[in-house]
Amino acid sequence: MTPQQYVQQKAAASGSSFYYAFMFLPPPRRAAITAFYAFCREVDDVVDEVQDPSVAASKLQWWRTEVAATAAGRPTHPVMQALQPCMEPYGIRRGHLDAVIEGCQIDLEQTRFLDFSGLERYCHLVAGVVGEVASSIFGRSRDDTVRYAHRLGLAMQLTNIIRDVGDDARRGRIYLPVAELQRFDVKAHELLRRDPPWGYSERFSALMAFQAARAHATFDEALALLPEADRQAQKPGLMMANIYRTLLREIEREDFRVLHQRIALTPLRKLWIAARTHVRGR
Repeated sequence: MTPQQYVQQKAAASGSSFYYAFMFLPPPRRAAITAFYAFCREVDDVVDEVQDPSVAASKLQWWRTEVAATAAGRPTHPVMQALQPCMEPYGIRRGHLDAVIEGCQIDLEQTRFLDFSGLERYCHLVAGVVGEVASSIFGRSRDDTVRYAHRLGLAMQLTNIIRDVGDDARRGRIYLPVAELQRFDVKAHELLRRDPPWGYSERFSALMAFQAARAHATFDEALALLPEADRQAQKPGLMMANIYRTLLREIEREDFRVLHQRIALTPLRKLWIAARTHVRGR
């Protein structure tokens, strides 16, 4: 299996909304974003799939070493062999890759966030930086497009957090800020228990409605920042925004019943949203 085949398989197997946006890119840009996305998945999987924290920490350190080797032109992992030729043409820097690893290190060491500012810093590393790299690969000509990409990354990560409250609780993690749990009088043990009806209440619904409203506002802020000059090039990001916002609305329609199930869009629906965005350009 070639490095290019490896990253393609990694991206396709994830079932992520990102994959459907990649399909509409020209081959060189599609190869670059697929390799970068595969890197993000590999690093994220260390935290999600490795049970022993010390082993996971060692694996993250190995990835740091591999990023350094790749920056020096000596990649060994198939993901980095696929990514390395794309780094200079698309402005992907070692610092971008190190930031993604740093975000996953936070996942490994921290299971709570005291307030939204702490959560926002985490989101910057695991989503904002990813958005910045993606916007560079898609093609940008204006500085405001970087600001748009960071806000869009935040909006999508906030949507992920809402969707994954139950899955994260199963791993002992709560990404909803402690200060906001206290504000809405939602107890951590109610989320960690997960089984309905224990976690569901008017308090929980109010907390989640607050989270959703913030995510919607962040989507609006991001889209307002996108310069018209870069709108055509950034269509893959707009596809992802529309897919994620449709998911967010679906979660709202389900009254935030996310503790015992993972609400998702079907692959066909994701493809339809991506194709519609490609035609409409928004």
